[in-house]
Parts: sequence; C-alpha cells; structure tokens
Amino acid sequence: MSLLDPYKNCRLCPRLCGVNRLCDSKTGRSGFCGETCQLRVAYVGPHFGEEPPITGNRGSGAVFFSGCSLRCSFCQNHQISHQGLGRIMSLEKLLEKVKQMIRRERVHNINFVTPDHFFSHVFKLVMLLREEGHDLPIIYNLSGYQSVETLKSAADFASIYLPDFKYSDSSLAGRLSKCPDYPGVALEAITEMVLQKGFLDACHTGTFTAKRGVLVRHLILPGKVENSINALTSLFVEFGKGLPLSLMSQYHPVVYQKDKDLNRFVSEDEFDSVYSHAIELGFEHLFVQFPNKDPGLRPHRSSFFPDFRQPDPFRP
Repeated sequence: MSLLDPYKNCRLCPRLCGVNRLCDSKTGRSGFCGETCQLRVAYVGPHFGEEPPITGNRGSGAVFFSGCSLRCSFCQNHQISHQGLGRIMSLEKLLEKVKQMIRRERVHNINFVTPDHFFSHVFKLVMLLREEGHDLPIIYNLSGYQSVETLKSAADFASIYLPDFKYSDSSLAGRLSKCPDYPGVALEAITEMVLQKGFLDACHTGTFTAKRGVLVRHLILPGKVENSINALTSLFVEFGKGLPLSLMSQYHPVVYQKDKDLNRFVSEDEFDSVYSHAIELGFEHLFVQFPNKDPGLRPHRSSFFPDFRQPDPFRP
C-alpha cells in the first residue's frame, strides 16, 4: 500500500466520509476533518502543559497537526482545527524538524496531537525515526472519536495513547461535535487502546516519565456537570478504579457559542461537583487541573490556551 492510498476513499475516522482527499485528482477535496492528503502542521516543539509523566522536566515533543476529525464547536485549539492555521509540510521536512527537536530540546517523547486524519503519514514518520535509531515513546493525543480498525493499524507505531472522553450525553455530542454516536464509539476505542497498551505504566512503576500505556482525559464543560459525572461513571464501570484519569478545568471560551453556558469559564462549584464524584468513585490514579479561584486572574493566553499565530504558541 502506498502512502496516499488511505486518502483515496478516506475512512480513517468513524465518520467514514469516503471523501477522495488526493490533491492530484479532479474529484479530490477536503474531508470532514478539513484536510486533503497534504500534510499540514501548526507547531513542532517542546510542550510543558501535559500531565507530569508526559511532560517530565524537558517537555513533551509535540507535533500539532492542522484539522481535526471531531471539530468540536468549542475547541480550545480552534485556530488549527477550524480556521486552518498551519503550513503544508513534506514528510521529509517534518522528519527533519522532529529530529532537530530531539537533538536540541532532548524531549522525553514524541507527542502527535490530533494526528488520526494523517495517520498514513504519521506511521511512515515513526518508521523512519526508528530506522535512524530514535526510540523515544510515541504518543497519540486523540479526541477519543477513533475507529477500532484504524487503532489496530496504529498498534505497532504507538507507545502511549492520550484519548479524551468528552461526552456521556449523545445529544450534547451531536450538538457540539456532530457525532451523537460519540459515547459508544469512544468507549470502544479506549477499550482497544487499553487492550494494546494497558494503563499508563508510570502510575504503577513510579517512574519519572511514562513509556507505555493509556491515560484518559476529561474536560469539564461549563453548565454540563451531569455530562461529566456520567462520563466518569462510565469510565469507572468500563475500566475500574485503576484507570489513569486526568480531570481538566481549563475550558476557555474561544468563539461565541449558541449555548450560553459555553461562553463562560467553569465555575468553582461545577468543578467541585465533578471532582468530588471522581473521588467518591475511587479512581486511584487521578491527575487534577484545579481552576483558578479568581476568574479575573485567568489569562488571555496560557499553556492551556495556545495562540498558534505565535512562534511559541504556549508562551503567556
């Protein structure tokens, strides 16, 4: 199979849109993800905003791709998922930039952020890195809305999965991400990830940085406490208390939302309700991002709210 074959009748994500994403074809066009087969990258560099076993002390080697197969209306990386920021880059050029980052920054891992609509390129990139002797852990930083079939193809090219589990509420998933099937699809996808890699090893071995496994993330949305509580319950029922879980309060209004709740930050009471539920369930490996108690001190930019127009998107 050639590098571009998967883009001819694209079925890389659960939307199965079947779009011909080949640029040299008269019928070629962008998929739901907003991308053709041309690799587009928004940022390559160390990232210090991940969980401690991922960030370490030298940072996670992030590669942010343009486009997204989920495209949530509230996306915190709206500039690259919706607005098309990023530049076309050959696989060879991206390989060189990643190797340069490894040499200069001595990052702990390579962290592919929203890579699934470019999986063919990413798998080839991992092969080339390994051929040149680079054996850093390979992370797939995902929306949770992945097909099991595609994940099986990723197994030999992955070390760590960082999936979101965004929704337990199908109607909310339909309104905000146009995928009412998200809860079931994401649980099946995370199950496949856990079968492949197990739970994040650093949570059990006590090692400084992770080498293998799964860590699930959940972003609390303002006004949607029930969605969060039910999402945590679903994860507990499916995977048990040993599942490494990251609870995030970083929601930041990016563009105006029809749902007025989403035009504000998460309140302290909302966070406390979800956090208390996680504690009551008994999750043993819980990473928690506590909100700033003074909304007036919330920055316009932070490591959790990047500006991809800047050379360093994460510098406040």
